[in-house]
Amino acid sequence: MDSALIAVAGTLLGVVATHWFQGRAAQRTASLARTEQLRQERIATYSAFAGAVVDYRQSQNDRWFRAHLEPGTEEAEQSRYASYRQRSAARQALFRVQLICDDAETRRLAQDAFEKTHCMHEATDDEDRVRRSYEARDALALFIEAAAPSLR
Repeated sequence: MDSALIAVAGTLLGVVATHWFQGRAAQRTASLARTEQLRQERIATYSAFAGAVVDYRQSQNDRWFRAHLEPGTEEAEQSRYASYRQRSAARQALFRVQLICDDAETRRLAQDAFEKTHCMHEATDDEDRVRRSYEARDALALFIEAAAPSLR
């Protein structure tokens, strides 16, 4: 009779221990899955932002050239409207970065990349436009450099 009680107690202890270990393993698996999902969302968001800013920068360069080489033409107006569309896409991508990024410095660098690109069309001459274009490119590179560690 004593051996039966010991067997039942041992079985119950084994069941409780197994349940506890399986619960911890399930929590760990769920945590890893959440971490990987967030990583994938950040990769998609950061690369979409970088692509939108590159397109916006190209659009701003085109807008500047058309405004200075062909002022008042239909092409200059179309280029201006195209830059507005690119600005909207870049701003939307920036909002996604701001929502998903939990590092204040990385968010600031994303904002800076957007703003430097936004101001390109205000260049007074070609030298100023080139300088602003490089500043926008470099600001985007700083954002990418800051964002990359959170993706590894």
